[in-house]
Amino acid sequence: MAMGRDSVPGDRFSRRRALRLAGGGLTLAVLAVGAAGCREDGSEVGGSGGSGDGASGGDKATTGGTGKDGAGKDGAGKDGQAPEPLWTKTTSALTYGDNDELVAAGGVVIASGEPLAALNATSGKEQWSLKDGAVPGAPMLLGKGTLYLASAGYDGTVAGYDPASGKETWRSHLGKEYRQPRPIAADDEQLYVVAEILEADGSSKTNVIAALNSTTGRLAWKEQRDRGTEENGIHAQVEGRHLVYTDFKKNLTVRDTATGKQVWTHRTTKTNYGFFAVYKDLVIVPQGPKLQAFSLADGSAKWSVETAESYVAFKEPAVLDDVLYIADSDRTLRALDPRTGKKIWQSDSLADAKLTVPRQYVKAGGLLYAATDLDEQGGVIAIDPKTGAVRWTFNDKSGDYHAWLVATDGKHVFALHGTKLHALPV
Repeated sequence: MAMGRDSVPGDRFSRRRALRLAGGGLTLAVLAVGAAGCREDGSEVGGSGGSGDGASGGDKATTGGTGKDGAGKDGAGKDGQAPEPLWTKTTSALTYGDNDELVAAGGVVIASGEPLAALNATSGKEQWSLKDGAVPGAPMLLGKGTLYLASAGYDGTVAGYDPASGKETWRSHLGKEYRQPRPIAADDEQLYVVAEILEADGSSKTNVIAALNSTTGRLAWKEQRDRGTEENGIHAQVEGRHLVYTDFKKNLTVRDTATGKQVWTHRTTKTNYGFFAVYKDLVIVPQGPKLQAFSLADGSAKWSVETAESYVAFKEPAVLDDVLYIADSDRTLRALDPRTGKKIWQSDSLADAKLTVPRQYVKAGGLLYAATDLDEQGGVIAIDPKTGAVRWTFNDKSGDYHAWLVATDGKHVFALHGTKLHALPV
């Protein structure tokens, strides 16, 4: 197959992400046993920052300069180098590379693991911990100031916690006829879960999607999904009256959040393992070399963008501050108007610096932060959101095989790599 410019190992789909997306719960925990171990040196101090070559994007923007005290603009160190972490901690993290396994809220940052531990965002000190708090591989969801978790006791319950204190504030039980309910999305009114429907012999061939009231825990609605659908590998978002989700069967489905009734479903032609973006009345889906936007109301196609070559595929998208950011497998980074798909800018800075393709984005302090899968030329990449120019990259040089994850509370950018959690200044 034809390859893009200087194809790098980070362009490949990682084994750990395949495990995370292919299964969940106990299955993934078993599969993870025996994998190459994380470094457990117990270090608690700031790691070393690496950098790319600071190559500019297509508009030839320059890298950030340094201030009087040696700390550069946009949180960078001297000469465009990555800033030193405010703190670095070894955590109990057990992650599979999905974006919802690291969250920041209530003055703490939490990485999915056993025990589930919340670290103070400013100091890195443990603020609270919860034994059997999270199911390995299951998402941690924030909604209405509540952290929602599937029960690691596998007792059919889901619970809500105050992120700042770790105290349980909400609990719901879908029913004995259902097994392993897992949160998939949350809004201010409801928590949406998927669970297996139990047969008389204890097996399961079908599953249900349901909404639980986020105040009372009572069931708002439930709908049985089609036979052959899976409860694992689901990515979901809520936008107003629409619950949008994808799965491994290359289905894109929209349901009414008030009733659970299916509004429409499309069979997508390609898949990027289920990642998509939602913006107002549109859902934006990468499908190989094509990026398509569909109306949430009726599924009609609204706009599309294609890569320069048919063998080049779009990767994971993100809409931040009304701009759609997306890279492709040839390491071209684009900023698009999510309403129309029109190009705001296009940058070759990732390819010029020989950096790995990003797979997750957050925005803080005037910079776009992108996380990559494992690669010597990956890590966390700081990007100018107005031009696409690379400012610096941060890599802890640990050689850990896990994908990088990022989250932000607006004051810090948190970078998780295996069991190492770094707090970077903004």
